This record gives sequence, C-alpha cells and structure tokens, in this order.
Amino acid sequence: MTEPAAAQDGVKLQPPAATAANVKDVASLEPADVATLKPGTILFTDYREKASANPESGLVAYADWLKTRPAEAAALSPYPGYVEPDYSVTLNGVTKQRHETLKVYVAEGRFVVPKPPGAIDLSRYATLDFVSKMDGAIRHKALSPAEVTPTKDPLAAFAKRPDRPWCEAANTVCLESRYDLEGKLPLGVKLANKLELGSTKKVAEFVSFQSELRLLSPGEAAGLGTLTRIDTPVAGGLEQTIFWVNQILRFGKFLAVVQPAPNDPGKSVITTYMALAVKADVLDRKQEYARVPVLKNLLPVQVLMGNSSFNTGTSISAGLPTYARNRLSAFAEAVAKN
Repeated sequence: MTEPAAAQDGVKLQPPAATAANVKDVASLEPADVATLKPGTILFTDYREKASANPESGLVAYADWLKTRPAEAAALSPYPGYVEPDYSVTLNGVTKQRHETLKVYVAEGRFVVPKPPGAIDLSRYATLDFVSKMDGAIRHKALSPAEVTPTKDPLAAFAKRPDRPWCEAANTVCLESRYDLEGKLPLGVKLANKLELGSTKKVAEFVSFQSELRLLSPGEAAGLGTLTRIDTPVAGGLEQTIFWVNQILRFGKFLAVVQPAPNDPGKSVITTYMALAVKADVLDRKQEYARVPVLKNLLPVQVLMGNSSFNTGTSISAGLPTYARNRLSAFAEAVAKN
C-alpha cells in the first residue's frame, strides 16, 4: 500500500459530522426533485445498495466508470483524459513496469439556498482557512507548487498533469494535509505490519495527500450542466483535486456546482460531488488478513466502506461513505450559514 516514490509525507482533507436529520438518502439525484427541495435539506446518494451482501457495493471499476457514467467521470477525474497509471517499481535491484487498476467511490449531494447565485461568493471557500475548519482531525498547510511531489520526484512523474503543472493555475490554493488514523485502526495497522502481512507493503498509520483547491473559470464551469442535468446556466464551480496520496487512494475530487433554481431564480441549487479512487490491489489484500483471527475485521474493503468493527468517528477512519457524506454536508452547512 506504500507508494513507489520516495517523497511522500503529508496530505489529506476532511469535514465535521453531518446532522443526520437534514440529510435525505435517495437512489439518485433527479432534476425534478429541485422543485420540491426545501432549504435545509440535503439530498444524498452514493450508489450503494443498502442491503447488499457485496462488500464492494458502491465501488465501480475506473474503466467501467468511463463507459457507464461518462459525464461524471469526465468531471471528477483528476484531469481530462486521465487514465489508470503506469509506472516502474524496483525491488531487490529488479525494475518492473506496473499497471495500476482503480475502483472509484462517488457520492453526490444537492441542496437549495434561498438566495441567487450572484449572492454566493465561492472564493471564500477556496482558502486554506476554510478547509482547515472543515475537520479538526486533519491538519493542513500551504504547499509551494515547486514542492508538489509529482513535480519534484521523478518516481512520481506518472501523477503529473499533461497540460500544466499542478497548483500553477489561476485562483488556486496548493495544500498538503495529514490525517492520523483514529480509534483501533493504528493498533490494527501495527499488528498487521508486525506479522509482516504482505511483507513489502507496510501500511502507514496516517493518510497524507496533496491537493489543489481552485475556482473554475466560467468556461470550465459552463459545461457542468451536463453533469447536474439541471436546465439552468451554471453560475460557478469550485473543485479540490487530490492528486497525490501516500497510500490506499490514488486520487480524489470534491466538486461544487452552483446554478439558479429552475423554479425560482431568486434561489440557488448547489450540486456537490466527492470521488475517491481506491487502488484495486488494496482491496485484494483479503487472504493474508483473513487468516489472522484478530485481523479478520481489518479487511481493507470492509474498513474503506465503513463495514468493520475497526471503523470509528466521523472522519476517514469511519470509512469513505461517512467521510464523503460529512464533507458534502459540511460544505452545504457553510454555504447556508453564509
């Protein structure tokens, strides 16, 4: 689960616990729902089958995502034309080429604010200060574009953008963040590493990542109506792209799209998305954990999807669904208050 590149030590993002009473789970977000959606209510979906026995319910192979939900994949991938990475790995002096397959978890939220889009200043949410208030469990700091790992580390070159360097676009804040695993997870990680499960793949007791947070240009935002399927002009967009992670995940993206409400131009409908791409080989680490009784509930897919006794809290240690739900809900709460 450790990255092939040497330079990795610090990044990640998060939000506070959502108020369950104001979040309504739905099978999908439909344009028609906006007409009856009241301020203070958040519609939420993450494609999971609630009663499914499939531990990977809610995850979709990246290649299938491109085919079955192309508008979503285009908007939530790290950059246009993104493909699963290929890179070199050297072990015991032997260098091999590796192709990495990914599985994606996607959550969507939608809420209405009783004010027009012109009264919503997205720039106030594109700051280090705002991100730092989203979740006290995650520590953030500003990152110089020159210190971005894919830029400075040759072994991480596969994570570069082909069109421009990360963090050098206009209206961009570059972030490095760190989240230390909570509850029983650090103890489980220590035991797994001590038992040398997957001997060359030690698990870290923290998740770190680098990301760029930016306002979308009017041209970039304009095409997102295809994604939301709401038939009003897009007034603005905000995105945070996680382009480097020390383990488990390969990329992530938070996206918020602001549009006038179709039934009332004095209101705004905001659609939010969270996509998190998991490295498939992490999910495949089943047999080596399952054979150790104390670690049977540490199966990666169970922990990631929030179905393990090791899950705890409201942040990443609670699993991707709880993390995404809280991230989307925290943003909705902040916009509603401001």
